[in-house]
Amino acid sequence: MSVLDSQAQELARRLHDAHETYKEKTFTHRRFKHKDILPLLNALGGPLSVSQVGESLEKRSIHQVKAGIGQTKVLLWSQMHGDEATATMAMFDIFAFLQAKNDGFDELRQTILTNTTLYFVPMLNPDGAERFQRRTATDIDMNRDALRLQTPEGTLLKNLQQTLKPLVGFNLHDQNPRYGVGKTGKQAVVSFLATAYDEDRNVNDVRQRSMQLIVGMNRALQQFIPGQVGRYDDEFEPRAFGDNIQKWGTTLILIESGGFKGDPEKMTIRRLNFVAILTALKSIADGSYKQENSADYQAIPENGRALFDVLIRNATVIREGRPVLVDVGINQYETNTKAADEFYYKSSVDDIGDLSTFYGLDEIDATGLTLVPAYTYPDTLDSVADLAKLDLPALGRDGVVAFKVRKAQKDNFPAQAVHLLFEGSLPAQPLELEQIPTFLLKKGNKIQYRFINGFWKENSENRQNGVID
Repeated sequence: MSVLDSQAQELARRLHDAHETYKEKTFTHRRFKHKDILPLLNALGGPLSVSQVGESLEKRSIHQVKAGIGQTKVLLWSQMHGDEATATMAMFDIFAFLQAKNDGFDELRQTILTNTTLYFVPMLNPDGAERFQRRTATDIDMNRDALRLQTPEGTLLKNLQQTLKPLVGFNLHDQNPRYGVGKTGKQAVVSFLATAYDEDRNVNDVRQRSMQLIVGMNRALQQFIPGQVGRYDDEFEPRAFGDNIQKWGTTLILIESGGFKGDPEKMTIRRLNFVAILTALKSIADGSYKQENSADYQAIPENGRALFDVLIRNATVIREGRPVLVDVGINQYETNTKAADEFYYKSSVDDIGDLSTFYGLDEIDATGLTLVPAYTYPDTLDSVADLAKLDLPALGRDGVVAFKVRKAQKDNFPAQAVHLLFEGSLPAQPLELEQIPTFLLKKGNKIQYRFINGFWKENSENRQNGVID
């Protein structure tokens, strides 16, 4: 490693360790709204300036935060998909960093702010953020609207790129947390992409700069998440902003915030965004990225869908009186509350069979275990409140985890680890695709695992909730 590389690594380590100092305390989860960021924007001071540059379809304001006096322009935007909020949090952490002084980073700030002018657009899709959904209020995916420009938010983004003509753009997203790094079985915590600008995926000076910057960011992050940085597939998407902005002459870097086990609100990845973006801005400001070998970009393993939240291996199920050996892939999906400010998990059996080429964030070796139906409490309860009258732990030890209720709201998920049945009963067949995974794993007559809504008691590190069916 060169002296320059060592210095860059040390800077990344210092930024990582100091992140808590600049962390915007308002953000404790990802489901914040437009109204939550407005007072934060209004409170920003020098060297930052805030201006409204547009508004969404539903008239929510979209703002630009400007910093620096340098000739090199950099445009950064977050949350063009409303449910991809990690980088928005990191942006506000960066704002706090840029406003600080006498903390050991003054030289870094001076380098960045003297040599670049930064244009941040946090929460480009505030209507989507209100619903915590990917698409805009028009139900259009803004990242497939670069050509038709039917969304006001997409039109704004193109206007900013065409007017500012930045050298570099950062397109900041979240990706499915079930992406893995190559064939390693490791979760892709962060993924990068130097977007293609044509079908042949050619590399010109504009795209090469993307690759060089990504090489530096990857090196910086490897010391915190070794082997957990992926390279996103660069197939050309003619409707996407990333691909078109690269074509329009701005070096485009896509950063995808994936998943980190035990951290559903992505606070760890928020910190990694803070580190990656600031180290990249420093290398843009001083030109050090030019020394990177763009070929090292291709050495970053490509990410892919290779993970389940839970993978049960080698379980036996009985079909037509015959034992069948299967693996079971389970995913725990987030379901928004009505106000989209909280979520519950509703899990699904997403694959059955030979899953030996897949991995699980949690894995169970069920060799010698038989997957059988869970038991339903014999009496029908009037309401969910009646659960408090029962000895749920004792019932659970006997495999009784499902309860019929007469009065319940379909979207009111119970806090207890139970499977409520508002209509009907548990399936007679305990294992079917797209079924809610509530079942038992037994060895002989002894229950080894009780699965309720895709969770089991021994998996206590994860937040759990019951389900209503």
